[in-house]
Amino acid sequence: MDRDAALDRAADIVDHVERATTGSAHLPVPVREVWVYGDVALGLDPIDRLDVYVTKDLHMRGDTDREADFEAEYGVAGVGKTVDADWAAAHPEHLRANENGHAAPEQCLAAHLVDDDEPIHLEVCNASFSDNVTQRLRGAMARDAYAEILDPRGVCLWADGQRDDDAMAKLRAGELAFPTLTGALEMLGLDEDEAAEAADVMRARRAEATGRSVRGDVV
Repeated sequence: MDRDAALDRAADIVDHVERATTGSAHLPVPVREVWVYGDVALGLDPIDRLDVYVTKDLHMRGDTDREADFEAEYGVAGVGKTVDADWAAAHPEHLRANENGHAAPEQCLAAHLVDDDEPIHLEVCNASFSDNVTQRLRGAMARDAYAEILDPRGVCLWADGQRDDDAMAKLRAGELAFPTLTGALEMLGLDEDEAAEAADVMRARRAEATGRSVRGDVV
């Protein structure tokens, strides 16, 4: 993926979030943060995939009166509870359900923000990027599941209603400096051998991925 195109797509995602925040559009759930991380943060060109991290809030404005109608028409439960009913009415093609048939916020966000064939990975979590990096690392090390580690080299483009145009400008100019993946993991507390092994596993998993992918997480 061309670097400029990748950053344009990241800016598009921030635009979607901004419009939803101002009330001129809808998202399935409120979004509090948007980050990019990994290869795109390092200044590589081209990149294999664009990695985007979204911190979501719970959908608090329930509209249970419409829930049965959506379930009858689209076969998806929980619309109005876990995802916004107005969003679903405007974008029924982006409704996605989990294995139990209930609306899945992370899948709905991915369908709304990213096309099926785009080499974009979307991480969706209720916690901020920095907090989740730490939590994921602890869990992955406890289970020897290195592929679950979140690359800590990230740049915040949107937080609490404000976009960071300065961060985007520095990204486009390649002015941000980050350590290697191994070095970044060592800075988080892994020893040299663990960091090297974990980095190898993370790179191998990334190389296998194609098209759009999404991962939902709760901390």
